[in-house]
Amino acid sequence: MLVHRIRYATAVTAAAAATAVLLPLGLASATAATATTSATTSATTSATATRHAAKPTIVLVHGAWADGSSWSGEVSRLQRDGYTVAVAPNPLRGLSSDAAYLRDYLAGISGPIVLVGHSYGGAVITNAATGNANVKALVYIDAYLPDADQTVADLSGEDSALAPAPTNPTSVFKLVNYPGAPAGVYDTYVLPDVFVRGFAGDLSSATGAQLAASQPPTSLIALGEHSGTPAWKTIPSWDLIGTKDKIIPEAQQVAMAEHAGARTQKFNASHLGIISQPGTVTSFIEKAACAKG
Repeated sequence: MLVHRIRYATAVTAAAAATAVLLPLGLASATAATATTSATTSATTSATATRHAAKPTIVLVHGAWADGSSWSGEVSRLQRDGYTVAVAPNPLRGLSSDAAYLRDYLAGISGPIVLVGHSYGGAVITNAATGNANVKALVYIDAYLPDADQTVADLSGEDSALAPAPTNPTSVFKLVNYPGAPAGVYDTYVLPDVFVRGFAGDLSSATGAQLAASQPPTSLIALGEHSGTPAWKTIPSWDLIGTKDKIIPEAQQVAMAEHAGARTQKFNASHLGIISQPGTVTSFIEKAACAKG
């Protein structure tokens, strides 16, 4: 803003000088008015360009048993508000490989980035953003914020709907073989009743059933692989916590956020608050995007 004021003041000074020289010729009025209008237009255009250039790209990363369409409500709102938005792919093959995939994806984006993760996507962004100077903020929505050596399974907590999985996986998942899987590793699909009850508590039962039927698989590796050095140690983090979340219960989310030093806000939502309350989620992302430092 100071630069714009200096430019404007310089232009006005030049116009005044022109007035003094041309007054005897009867040309000063029109010339000075033209110079002042030009300076004002230039300053306005420059200010507008700076505001647009300052807006970061918002990169959204979905969680396990989900795809990019879960961000549809946020994408339309962010685009309406003038943000460039990218919904990143998340293969759901394992934490280290998913993070490597996202790391390469982010390398193709120039300028500042606000990186947003939902659920397991939070663990992915925590690993992918480490060392990326373009990422200005990490935003977690009902998400995992792991520290080094922690796993998603550990961080879910004993009150999670997923808690029985480590000892009795078929009580939570349908297990399916997939090509190239290590011995004892399967793709997982959340059982329909667990999905509707655990994930979609504030959505209609019909919507929950539809999401359960269309869920993509997640490898067991993603749930048990240890996290690396967390990006939140060097990048400002924000965490929106759903108080009705039965996958990552509120207490677990609060503990992770406090450990990471994240700025937090709560909302009355299930684990799928990104679908049930996209307006609240969008406002939180934009708050992080506009924050200084």
